[in-house]
Amino acid sequence: MAKILNSTPKADGFRMPGEHEPQEQVWMAWPVREDNWRKKGIPAQNEFIAVASAIAQFTPVTFVVGSDHFLQARQAIPEHIKVLEIPSDDSWMRDIGGTYVVNDQGARRVNSWQFNAWGGKLDGLYDNWEQDNAVAEKMAEVTGDDVYKAPFILEGGSIHVDGEGTLYTTEECLLHPSRNPGLSKTEIENLLKNHLNVETIIWLKRGLFNDETNGHVDNIMHVVRPGVVALTYCEDQNDPQYAISQEAYNILSKAKDAKDRTLKIIKLPMPGPLFVSEEETQNLTDSNFMVRHAGERLAGSYANFLISNQAVIVPMLDEKHDEHVKTLLQEAFPNHQIIGIQTRNILLGGGNIHCITQQVPSK
Repeated sequence: MAKILNSTPKADGFRMPGEHEPQEQVWMAWPVREDNWRKKGIPAQNEFIAVASAIAQFTPVTFVVGSDHFLQARQAIPEHIKVLEIPSDDSWMRDIGGTYVVNDQGARRVNSWQFNAWGGKLDGLYDNWEQDNAVAEKMAEVTGDDVYKAPFILEGGSIHVDGEGTLYTTEECLLHPSRNPGLSKTEIENLLKNHLNVETIIWLKRGLFNDETNGHVDNIMHVVRPGVVALTYCEDQNDPQYAISQEAYNILSKAKDAKDRTLKIIKLPMPGPLFVSEEETQNLTDSNFMVRHAGERLAGSYANFLISNQAVIVPMLDEKHDEHVKTLLQEAFPNHQIIGIQTRNILLGGGNIHCITQQVPSK
């Protein structure tokens, strides 16, 4: 059993590493929820496997899946990818999984955040999230790491860090009334500083337009490395994303990180805009929480990529921009292999590659 700790990572000298730092493995969860994934999840499952296979060329991958679907998953997932019988309510491992912290002596521990399905009773995307809330501690048992039980609601996709003391997030999500209404902005900042050992928090106002996570930061920007960020940028002044991206660009342009650096900002084009088709609303079970309408704007973003050891796994979403994005990211990551994966069906479920993965840093 993983030991539950009563202190905080900061007090114990642990920090959250940046995604660009070495990783031991990446965790994912098998998509089966039929009110979110059409056709019994099979189109999405195929894309999850494509993502996992790309990552596994560079970093071992572990899938979790409930007992009801274990055999189907094990048969579908390539043999060299580990599959564990651990249940979850859906498959957004970034948000339900543990956030790992390390120290300079080669030790590792994990933060288990409180999870309420992106909004709880106010605007959550399902009404029971007990299995999701238990995943982080089960991960910790497998990886052999002790656990900090964080006393507040947070999803992993709502934060980015550079590993050198800077954290990026959005007011839209962390200050949303469905997360921690009893906490002030200052109190939330103190909790983030204590649990991730950061000094500087850069707050964007809003996340991507129509993002059903209440504006997760990982769907509008990414940390390339300390001092360098990639931002979803919109050129169309008539698009609702335009003002959001301009606002974010202005905030990032004026910001200084924890090491007093001015940020270099890489502008990633916005795919689309992309919309749900009539066919893509079919073969879903009815839900009072996740309603998929034909014509609804999708929160598509190239910033929702994963850095894992010597690779960057990036969603391919719009043939007008896909190759240009790969070129931009190759310039940003000259020592990495850029791998594009078609992820339209993952996007239909409400997120993308970064959202469905959670890395475990090397000790």
